Amino acid sequence: MTVERPLIRAYRPDDRDALIRMLADSDPWKRLGYTAAHWDRLFTPLPSGREGYIIEQDGVVAGLALLRRPFLFGDYLELLAIAPWTQRRGLGRTLLNHLERMVFARSTNLFACVSDFNTTARQFYERNGYREVGPLPDLLMAGASEILLRKTIGPAKSN
Repeated sequence: MTVERPLIRAYRPDDRDALIRMLADSDPWKRLGYTAAHWDRLFTPLPSGREGYIIEQDGVVAGLALLRRPFLFGDYLELLAIAPWTQRRGLGRTLLNHLERMVFARSTNLFACVSDFNTTARQFYERNGYREVGPLPDLLMAGASEILLRKTIGPAKSN
């Protein structure tokens, strides 16, 4: 069986159903209380000011990145999700690298948040050069913090 190289492309409205199924059945989203109805509202239509990118594996939607611009002298990676059936195959890193090339061509910072209990995601971002800025307590769920992360190629303003 031949595995095709992953394809990264812009989000299309016909991706909606596959994404809702993927996200509604995935952690940390389930633990945070997100349901298919929440995701349906997010993707109908894609909110203004967002750029959506899909990664496909063998012609099937395998992940999504949702980018918000502008945010604190950079962009904000609002959502990065890889389908459980294809995790640990490098697709998250591939999609993140694609985004970073785009963002760092126009800005010096890329921000993201990760739940404090999501150790796998925290390790993923750390391996990819993101540093913790600080916690945002009780942002999405009582008793949990979202950790603001930043990857930078330099200050927003140089002398």
